[in-house]
Amino acid sequence: MRLSPLWQRRLAVFAAHRRGRASLAIFAVVFVVSMAANFIANDKPLLLDYQGRFYVPAVQFIPETTFGTQFLPTEADFTNPTIKAVINAHGWALWPPIPYSYDTIVWDAGPVAPSPPSWRNWLGTDEVSRDVLARVIYGLRLSILFGFGLTIVASAVGIIAGAVQGFYGGLTDLLFQRFIEIWSGMPQLFLLIILASIIAPSFWVLLLFLLLFSWMSLTGVVRAEFLRARNLDYVRAAKALGVPDWRIMLRHMLPNAMIATLTFLPFILSDSVTVLASLDFLGFGMPPGSPSLGELVAEAKNNLQAPWLAFTAFATLGGVLILLIFIGEAVRDAFDPRKTQ
Repeated sequence: MRLSPLWQRRLAVFAAHRRGRASLAIFAVVFVVSMAANFIANDKPLLLDYQGRFYVPAVQFIPETTFGTQFLPTEADFTNPTIKAVINAHGWALWPPIPYSYDTIVWDAGPVAPSPPSWRNWLGTDEVSRDVLARVIYGLRLSILFGFGLTIVASAVGIIAGAVQGFYGGLTDLLFQRFIEIWSGMPQLFLLIILASIIAPSFWVLLLFLLLFSWMSLTGVVRAEFLRARNLDYVRAAKALGVPDWRIMLRHMLPNAMIATLTFLPFILSDSVTVLASLDFLGFGMPPGSPSLGELVAEAKNNLQAPWLAFTAFATLGGVLILLIFIGEAVRDAFDPRKTQ
């Protein structure tokens, strides 16, 4: 499909933004690596040959009884030295580059946890003797998925709310505005503390809770665009022809409003990642033990004698946010009418 000249100019402006282009390439690599976390950092082999049969433990349930009747019918623990010896005696196993998952205890990392970086644990271990690099990879996946999920759903709700306000105006707009003013003044942190005392926070619980307040970030922008466009000639003509309101908003007004909206999405994504890390740092986020970047920051604060934890937490969280900000700057320039004329 051939792009329009306007979109070609926008892509050219984005490509000319070297910092944004490089940030997008790096973030794409981080995204692919984090999504493939199960095949990069795992305490289960990628491929297993046992007595002539092939298994894929990374994505397949394999009971311990597969390796002998002396074992239990529970899922095989491939870190067990006895099971490793049986596998090596009757076959072979292909391990991932990092033979630890985010919750794997590294028993031989050192006498004291956290232990410093070594050839086996490239970024050391944390205070529970878990591999830091494995937790960083899984933590990036959790943060990126949470950020994308919250950004997409919150933006969709905010765009719909802003479109309704701007298109109908009058009393509808007035009531919406007063509701937003009241709702935005709600103490989110205190509500989250109350929620955490009632139910255990999880990925979906946090996503739903933050969605209740995050949808307002784009409402004002979309509302302003619809208020400006609803009195234009093509909208008046569509109304005169009897075109339904939803079709006018969706097919005629929304594409113009999305130009201003798209420039905010990378910044909203970075805010979503920051919110999750902040909640995990305060102890009101994901359940304890989850591969969270915020929990890594908390461990770094509690273990000042282990500077590799602080460096890893700062480099990972700060690096992701910087990449998203640079991408947002490039997108903003690409949609700037003064640079695409």
